[in-house]
Amino acid sequence: MVLSAITEFAAQEPKLYAFIIGLVGAAILASVINVGAMAVVWLERKVMGDLQARYGPNRVGGRWGILQLGADAIKLFTKEDIIPRGADKPVYVWAPIVASATTMLVAGAIPFGAVIIDGKEIPLVVANMDISALYVEAVLSLMAISAFMAGWSSNNKYSMLGAFRGVARMISYEVPMGVCVISVAIMAHSLNLVEIVQAQSIWFAVAQPLGFIIFTIALITDLGRMPFDQTEAEEEIIAGYNTEYSGIRFGLLYFQEYNSMLLGAILLVLLYLGGWNGPVIPVISFISPMIWFFMKLLIVLVALIWIRVSLLRFRIDQVTDLGWKVMLPLSMVNLAWAVAVGLYFA
Repeated sequence: MVLSAITEFAAQEPKLYAFIIGLVGAAILASVINVGAMAVVWLERKVMGDLQARYGPNRVGGRWGILQLGADAIKLFTKEDIIPRGADKPVYVWAPIVASATTMLVAGAIPFGAVIIDGKEIPLVVANMDISALYVEAVLSLMAISAFMAGWSSNNKYSMLGAFRGVARMISYEVPMGVCVISVAIMAHSLNLVEIVQAQSIWFAVAQPLGFIIFTIALITDLGRMPFDQTEAEEEIIAGYNTEYSGIRFGLLYFQEYNSMLLGAILLVLLYLGGWNGPVIPVISFISPMIWFFMKLLIVLVALIWIRVSLLRFRIDQVTDLGWKVMLPLSMVNLAWAVAVGLYFA
């Protein structure tokens, strides 16, 4: 009865129905991404605690500290919001909003797994675009704009230096990352992320291991994770481009980093690790693809955390030299390899 009423309403008011569906979808997507980012923050704290022989969060929410992020969010969102004297207020205010909006734009085109209904695999994606791989790559580059906005508007030389470092780092690795995405698209004969996953009878991490390594390093750099977090350095530029931010604006920038980490890990799983592909589990065939997807995602996230704990921060000149002098030529070699063997993939 409810379904028939919805169908009738959609036929009578298609524009209003589409608008309502869009709002509901955006609310669900934002909730999933932000809750996922909170889970990633908790996971990072616990894994780092284990790797560094300490406890990690273990006070709020029992021995596992599962409510610690809720307490942190309340603290951040209730702290005083301070705008520095001399700051460019409109740009200063909009920088965290642009950063958060960028991650939401990326999330709209990324599949979050699939379910099996009546033997048919249904991907869980808001906008299943034919060029979703290029769209995601293009929108990811907007993160450099939000970092520059935050650093330039703060009226702080350390924030400005952090923004310059971040932009230089992002630009130098966006190019090899884009070339790797094109290499994957050549092998899959598609720029659609869903079709790229479906084309991986053999994981592309196996088919083009050089591209997998380059893309992983470029992704870590683009996310500003150790050892490539040159946007901040306690001994040089403090917290980088978000030094002057506090309260809810700092919270938005902070969560944006973990939103990006979550989406970047998902993108790596989709492009190189077969996405949700895996043997069907008979008892729970409905969610079997989701189980494989989240298992791979968890492994990638733990690996990113492990790398952060294990390696020291590089100098900015070392990072840019690696990007332009090593990663870019190797990505072109990988592109040639993808063209040569791409005919053997469906």
